Amino acid sequence: MTSVPNSKIVSSYTPRHIGLALGGGMARGFAHIGVLKVLKKYNIQPGIVAGTSIGALAGGSYLTNQLDELENWALSLNRFKVFSYLDFKVRSPGLIGGDRLEKVMKKYFDGMDIEALPHPFVAIAADLATGHEIWLRKGNLIEAMKASFALPGVFPPVERNHRQLVDGALVNPVPVSVCQALGARLTIAIDLHADMIGKNVKPGESYQTIAGFDVFNEADVPKEEQKLFKSSGFAKRLFRREEGKASLFGVMVSALGIFQDRITRSRLAGDPPDIHIKPQIGHIGMLEFERAEELIKLGEEAAEKMIPDIKIAMDVLLPKTADDPEFVDIPPQD
Repeated sequence: MTSVPNSKIVSSYTPRHIGLALGGGMARGFAHIGVLKVLKKYNIQPGIVAGTSIGALAGGSYLTNQLDELENWALSLNRFKVFSYLDFKVRSPGLIGGDRLEKVMKKYFDGMDIEALPHPFVAIAADLATGHEIWLRKGNLIEAMKASFALPGVFPPVERNHRQLVDGALVNPVPVSVCQALGARLTIAIDLHADMIGKNVKPGESYQTIAGFDVFNEADVPKEEQKLFKSSGFAKRLFRREEGKASLFGVMVSALGIFQDRITRSRLAGDPPDIHIKPQIGHIGMLEFERAEELIKLGEEAAEKMIPDIKIAMDVLLPKTADDPEFVDIPPQD
């Protein structure tokens, strides 16, 4: 593999020729932070960003220059804090209303529209009625990100232009095709499910990792805060894990993970990226948000390994100037 000097990569390419496809994966999405930090370190500047689910959140943070804020917030999370963001709704299209999470998002993205971002951005969602893949390229940034991570049954659908929109991971978990359609000459994909199957549970092992979120575990939640959890019978039914069994919520999320893995393989076979970054995070549950530090580090490690390949791909695929006969511009937004 070609070595890369310690100095930052400097190229005459136009940033808009690099597309970045950020995949979905719930808590595992914090690995995106590590990947983006490494790309920044080597002065690799994606100019087309497409994100699915938490990938949309990471992409929005990158384009609004708030990746550090996302990292600080992620590192501050523990099981108690995650639980405090969950506003349970009994009579609702979703178990969680999402209002508390929206308040957090408004601290960083309030009043921002996608059209005002420095580069094209697309949040991927799915039409609940038709199953169509929806590309959100205009309008309120928070609304687009919420639609992209609106996991059916967990978060309520987001209404947009008379459509009920849900998690884009149902149709395009790693949106390489979107970057290519917008004119990217080189597409970098971050796949959060590449090593999932067979890594979560070993023979004879309990369902610790599958459940991935046990708020009644006293190992990292103070006892005085445990009382808040245990006072909620609804939370017990959702998250309580009996010995040797997964919780209800754990089963739902693990099933989604299997579905995403299979869809991802199919979509990437048809639309392969030029660079496929695959953080080795299959051992971390999709609800283990408290493991952000480890996820970020693993994202960094995966990206560092691919830097030589990215440099070669840039030299081969990217036009050096706008006069290049192979120059491809980005289609105007519709």
